[in-house]
Amino acid sequence: MTRPNGLARAAIRFKPSAFTGTFIALFMAAMIVSACGILLETGIRASVPAERYAAAPVIAAADQQAHSTTGSGEERTTESVALPDKARLDAALAARAATAPGAAAAIADVSFPVRDVRTGNTPATAHGWGSTAFTGTKLTAGTPPRTGEVVTGDRAAVGDRVTVDTPSGKRQFTVSGTTNAPGTMWFADTQALALSGHPGKADAIAVLAKPGVTAAALADQVEQRLGDAAEVHTGDGRGAVETRGLAFAKEMLIGLGGSFGGTATMVAVFTAAGTVTLSVGQRRREYALLRAIGATPRQIRRTIATETLLVAPLAGALGCLPGVALATWWFGQLRDKGAIPEAVDLSVSWIPLVAAVGAAVLTSLFAGYMAARRPSRTKPGEALRDASVERLRVGWIRTPLGVAALGGGIALTGVAASTKGEDAANAALGVVMLFMLAVALLGPLIARACAGLFGLPLRAAGAPASLAAANSRTNARRLASAITPIVLAMAFSSVLVFLHTSEDRAMEKQQRAGLVADRVVTGPSGLTSDALTRAKATPGVDTAVALTRTSVLAHAGGSLQSLSTQGFTGTGADLARVMDLGVRKGSLDALKPGTAALDKTLADAMNKHVGDRFDVILPDGTKASPRVVATYDRGLGLSEVTLPQGDLAPHTTTVGRPTELLLKGKASSTVLAPLGDTITDAAGYATAKSVDRDLNAWANTTMAAVLGGFAAVAAANTLVMTVLDRRRELGTLRLIGTTRRQVMGMVRWEALLVTSAGLILGTAIALATLIPMTNGLTGENPYIPPYLYASFAAGILGLGLASTALPARAALR
Repeated sequence: MTRPNGLARAAIRFKPSAFTGTFIALFMAAMIVSACGILLETGIRASVPAERYAAAPVIAAADQQAHSTTGSGEERTTESVALPDKARLDAALAARAATAPGAAAAIADVSFPVRDVRTGNTPATAHGWGSTAFTGTKLTAGTPPRTGEVVTGDRAAVGDRVTVDTPSGKRQFTVSGTTNAPGTMWFADTQALALSGHPGKADAIAVLAKPGVTAAALADQVEQRLGDAAEVHTGDGRGAVETRGLAFAKEMLIGLGGSFGGTATMVAVFTAAGTVTLSVGQRRREYALLRAIGATPRQIRRTIATETLLVAPLAGALGCLPGVALATWWFGQLRDKGAIPEAVDLSVSWIPLVAAVGAAVLTSLFAGYMAARRPSRTKPGEALRDASVERLRVGWIRTPLGVAALGGGIALTGVAASTKGEDAANAALGVVMLFMLAVALLGPLIARACAGLFGLPLRAAGAPASLAAANSRTNARRLASAITPIVLAMAFSSVLVFLHTSEDRAMEKQQRAGLVADRVVTGPSGLTSDALTRAKATPGVDTAVALTRTSVLAHAGGSLQSLSTQGFTGTGADLARVMDLGVRKGSLDALKPGTAALDKTLADAMNKHVGDRFDVILPDGTKASPRVVATYDRGLGLSEVTLPQGDLAPHTTTVGRPTELLLKGKASSTVLAPLGDTITDAAGYATAKSVDRDLNAWANTTMAAVLGGFAAVAAANTLVMTVLDRRRELGTLRLIGTTRRQVMGMVRWEALLVTSAGLILGTAIALATLIPMTNGLTGENPYIPPYLYASFAAGILGLGLASTALPARAALR
């Protein structure tokens, strides 16, 4: 008898169609795994070369992450999250760093936004003149600035008087010198520290080395001098200090490649395993014949393993090519949206590619081994009998596991429904995974139930429909293999897309109800420092409130969460005249320095009540504990945390320059035009979305497309495999007198049954996930746009009909 290796090679050579479906499934799985792995590796390795600090070998800066430690002993864990704004350090540390052996000089560096009033409030960046020691900027005319003077790179002459709007307010300066660096200004070092809005604080300390001193040696000495007061950076670490977006980009890429990658990998491996199992099951007649002519169980298992090793590595390796392309496209989209600094490059190494190929091989080997257990152990006579008629009895391993997964999903649904906020969202994600596992394990039983249920109306729809019902009922395993990927596609796509539509609808409703101002003034880069004063002096303005929008960090849902935050000027009564937050408890009148108002969903998640202290990390890393004086309903659309401007603004880069103005009164847009670039009424205003929210919306859609697309291809692949495997059956039907039209009608009815069952189950799982998730996050039931759901259903129905009709036509030729 031919050796197992020879049997495997012969099977692939003479019946390649039997392995095409397996190849496609493993190819797609490798593509998903490699793409997510590349993004994860890029997030871990991401760095940017130093530009501004290129000539400074050592940079000392404050820690730009917030750290939170929970638990104790062996269960002690520390979580780190990037700060919303820049953390600064004591400028006096420069003098200490300068005393380090090998240090030639240490400069306290600051960078802050300013506006040149002379040129129409043109945005510019300001620094201390001392930074030119490492940037290399040279004067083209004049002298370095002293107190009350400025060096500018824009059109100005030495001796000119210019007005500059700084974070500390508008000031007049005399131009002492000019450079060839447009959009940049320099002040005397001590004055720059004062004008930055953070007196005595520096963004970083640049340490220059004496001749012959290496960066590593100098860094060690500086670290000893500064101790825990600062972090010391060399090499590309200096680039992370000057590029604020790098920490956020790393965090996002690791989350995308790790969290979504884990889910996507599980779905991909799960689907590929199902396809391998289906492929082995379809060839049970061959294995039965091999057993009948003397093949041993070990030879059957070796044959299946060899077939796997011949197909899986090639499929995995080829799948890595589109995987690299997918990761490149995904990374490019994130960079175009501003989520990743331009200087960061995609990291493509052998590690994620080998992992993807390994995942494909191990998945196929495991699935093949599990599927080969029965044909290899069954006696030859029983094998031939089982190959002719599908086994109807349930499996004693998968059925209890499926029932346990179903019970776990139901129990977790109750947990998700009884919690709020992020806890509900996290529990709901477990719901969808458990229900999907239950569908996969209980597939044959579910398929048989669906066939029996849908078979009743089908029997009354004519001979083809009645034949489709009978086929589906007696071939439940084949039906289950086709239903599972359809359920996957519908459930995951619906959860990701409809979660976004639900949040957007709730946010829009809250904005429409909560914004009661007559006019809203905004600017793309913020407003001037005197915008509020000028607004109050404008005829027709009764109430003017300036807002600063940013984020803070706080413990919610068991981890540090970024919370949308607004700081307001004036009193709580002033804020209530322009914004109706929907106060539930307490009063906005009590808002004063040292207090805060919270969104009710957030307060419930954190178990905070009026009168409690709210522990929060402000944008620059400063810890505070304001007292809660009110809770309100409209935090999703307006802001989750509301603080007095004086408590929030000093901890942001812009300090005294607000994000927007809310005005009450009859002043016209024409009169208000000098205050900002955009003036709208409440009906036309939409709160500017943060980068986080834009990315979340885009990421949800992209993840739905990736996962849904993969599952859709897997479903089509499975349907094609099942139809092509029925050539003998379809030919027999033609031989006994069934017309071609009747056979095609039967196939279409079967496809309709499969896709309808998958749609219903997928929708049920999505609803079981979305209802607790959206109630926890928004306080409302999910919003499912009818046209969007109809397009999902139509796409799946069309895919199912096409994936069965085309191969059936080919099989009947």
